[in-house]
Amino acid sequence: MSAAARVVQTIPASMNRYSAIPLLNGRKKRVCGYARVSTDLEEQQTSYEAQIDYYTNYIKSNPEWDYIDVYADEGLSATSTKKREQFKRMISDALAGKIDLIITKSVSRFARNTVDTLTIVRQLKEKGVEVYFEKENIFTLDSKGELLITIMSSLAQEESRSISENTTWGKRKQFADGKVSLPYAKFLGYEKGEDGLPKIVESEAKVVRLIYSMYLHGKTHNVIARHLTEQGIPTPAGKQKWSVSTVMSILQNEKYKGSARLQKYFTEDFLTKKVKVNEGEIQQFYIEKSHPAIIEPEMFDLVQTEIQRRKGAGRQQSGLHYFSSRIICGNCGSHYGSKTWHSNSKYKRTVWQCNGKYKSKNSTGEACQCQTPHLYEAAIQQIFVNAFNQIFMNRSQLIEDYTTVMIMLTDTANFDTESATLTEECDVVGRMIMDAIAENARIAQDQAEFNKRQDALYERYNAAKARLERIHAEKLERTAKRNRISRFISDLEQRDGLLEAFDEQLWCATVETITVHSEKAVVFAFKDGSVVNMDISQS
Repeated sequence: MSAAARVVQTIPASMNRYSAIPLLNGRKKRVCGYARVSTDLEEQQTSYEAQIDYYTNYIKSNPEWDYIDVYADEGLSATSTKKREQFKRMISDALAGKIDLIITKSVSRFARNTVDTLTIVRQLKEKGVEVYFEKENIFTLDSKGELLITIMSSLAQEESRSISENTTWGKRKQFADGKVSLPYAKFLGYEKGEDGLPKIVESEAKVVRLIYSMYLHGKTHNVIARHLTEQGIPTPAGKQKWSVSTVMSILQNEKYKGSARLQKYFTEDFLTKKVKVNEGEIQQFYIEKSHPAIIEPEMFDLVQTEIQRRKGAGRQQSGLHYFSSRIICGNCGSHYGSKTWHSNSKYKRTVWQCNGKYKSKNSTGEACQCQTPHLYEAAIQQIFVNAFNQIFMNRSQLIEDYTTVMIMLTDTANFDTESATLTEECDVVGRMIMDAIAENARIAQDQAEFNKRQDALYERYNAAKARLERIHAEKLERTAKRNRISRFISDLEQRDGLLEAFDEQLWCATVETITVHSEKAVVFAFKDGSVVNMDISQS
């Protein structure tokens, strides 16, 4: 008897007209939508709201689907998923088993990063979660889905690269044309004017001027930050507490003198959006008188010189008192600091003495044998009055002597000529380096010889660049010295007569340092370069 023929009965799957896979055990599929617009511009708001409305109605209109939610990110780029909070929440819900199907407009709406797209799709696929891309008509659980996604997301990534490069080109063209733009929402002192250029906000400009004035009067970044915080003055970002870095940024930003250095930063990678400080990798542009100045250029240059002076002083600057960091021990080089004697009695007095007097070692690391005297505060004030009056009585001769000096300090023609030559040298050698690299990529050649030529070109380029930097530093120092002399002479000319009592503002404006050698040998160094020897025992 022959075996009975086997009978195979095919049971058709329950198909979803929106997907190429069977329905899940007859229950409704849990569906969500994902929407995103890539900018936060006002004209995109309509698109954003329309996408949410579309997916809400689209999902709810299908009787075989359960509406879960529409996840939507507004004003964010798709090149990375790191900052898209709604996207991350949706993926988390899907992996947790709350979603069966995600519907989105296109691969480029989902992510323009190929790696991100494939990684996330595979994670979802392992959990049985499908993504449907409407524009491309791709279902990720389809057998051809991953191949199509790879192709489409790669195209989307290249589109993103193209957009990024076009945007970067546009910005650099604006820089080259001298167009200045500021982050006004977090920039103290300016707002965008009707002509598109920075416009001074006077109430904020007063704060900027106060910061510069306090710094030139000997205050440190810490003291200035603390003062602004105590006064309840908001920071550029609208916060209540000022940081040292914010104060330093304001003191060093050339835009406050009406100039602009453009392209200080650049984006290294269009996918990660990582921003890097421009250390010479790409061109920069410097524009003078690009917009109204809050700080006079002379004051700005003085501040830059003072910043460098403090950095090179080799000891910490203190700005708690107007005498702080201005009185120096002639024996060990330490600063004088204030001490209170007899603090709990009627004989209470403030004295200033060498901070290294009772230390085992001085600032140079040697054993300290400091014998310089302490100074009473009133005596310091009086000796300043005497020293300033000595300068004042000789002011006519002083101003006459400075006429020739000012002409010399103002004449920078030689520097300008050499700077132009060196700039051209850098441009020519830079092109030679790039041409050599391109040629080496096209034509096979001896690499040892190539490296030797390249080393010579780099050495030539670096030498020219280093000399340019030295010239810039010398010009800045000349300018600062000229400005110090001008301000000093202005202070002398504005006085009607001899100084009768100590003037704190005049002290801060005119005194560089006092060096104490003994009670009979105290040297005043004024900011114009004048030096006056005084005997404090006679004060």
